[in-house]
Amino acid sequence: MPKLGMEPIRRDALVKATIAEIGRAGSLDVTVSQIAKRAGMSSALAHHYFGGKEQIFLAAMRHTLSLYGASVRGALTVVKTPRDRVEAVIAASFEPGHFRPEVVSAWLNFYVLAQTSDEARRLLRVYQKRLNSNLLAGLRPLLGAEADHAAAGVAAMIDGHYIRRALHEIEEDAEGAADIVVTYLNALLGDQQP
Repeated sequence: MPKLGMEPIRRDALVKATIAEIGRAGSLDVTVSQIAKRAGMSSALAHHYFGGKEQIFLAAMRHTLSLYGASVRGALTVVKTPRDRVEAVIAASFEPGHFRPEVVSAWLNFYVLAQTSDEARRLLRVYQKRLNSNLLAGLRPLLGAEADHAAAGVAAMIDGHYIRRALHEIEEDAEGAADIVVTYLNALLGDQQP
């Protein structure tokens, strides 16, 4: 008979183990057995909770997106100006916990999976729309009609840093990556300060 209350604990362990295993492998070329072993349980239990590897990975990305969303919401609670809002979104995007190698690897594999999985594509679109919306809320008062292009550029730089980090093309830490995106933002805004 299973212990009451263990399901959320086991699900969380499997989600964290999934991110760690993908980070170790650098790809989705991991098995449910490897994930379950890292989580300290049987692969049968992992299958019971999630059904299969894609479902476990999607749960891991939902978890990652949830943490990211909480970071953005937290960062936005203290903003005073539209520019502060954009910089807060950038800073939240590069919090050190989000820029760990295993999380970055999971993001890269998420992009790959979104090419073939409807559910992954839907989750990716939710992330992209929220990122764009948060950036636009700060950029519209500053740039008016140019805000759409600016938001697309800032979002592309954020995502690009994750992709380049996953491919080991850059060595910047989270703070260095954020500084590069803020420098781009400063160039977009010129000398505007609000």
